Amino acid sequence: MTEIDSAKRAQIAERLREARKLAGLSQGHVAKLLGLHRPSVSEIEAGNRRVSADELAKLAEVYDVSVAWLLGEAPDTIDAQDPRLELAARELSKLKPDDLERLLKLLAAMRSDSTANGGDR
Repeated sequence: MTEIDSAKRAQIAERLREARKLAGLSQGHVAKLLGLHRPSVSEIEAGNRRVSADELAKLAEVYDVSVAWLLGEAPDTIDAQDPRLELAARELSKLKPDDLERLLKLLAAMRSDSTANGGDR
C-alpha cells in the first residue's frame, strides 16, 4: 500500500468514526444495522479493514452524510462568513468550543449531501 493509499484510508476511517459518534451510535449498533460483527466496525474505523462500496453507501445512509464527505471529497468545514451561520451563531454561542466544532463539521456534511442530491434536502 502506498503512502497516499494509507493516508486516504486513515482519512476515511476518521470520518467514519466521527460520523458514527455524531449520529450517536455505538459500534455495536452500527454492526447490527449493517449485518457485521462489532470488531469489523472497529477495524474499519481503525483503518485496518477496507470498506466496500456497498458498505460505504450503507454507512453514509445510516450516518446521514454523503459518501463524498466520507471519502474526503467534500469539505469538512463551512464558510464562517455565511450570513445564515451568523444568525444561527447567536443561539449557538452558549455551546462549548469542542461542541461547536463538531456541529460545524456535521453541518458541512449535511450541506455537502444536500448539494450532491441536487439541493432537495
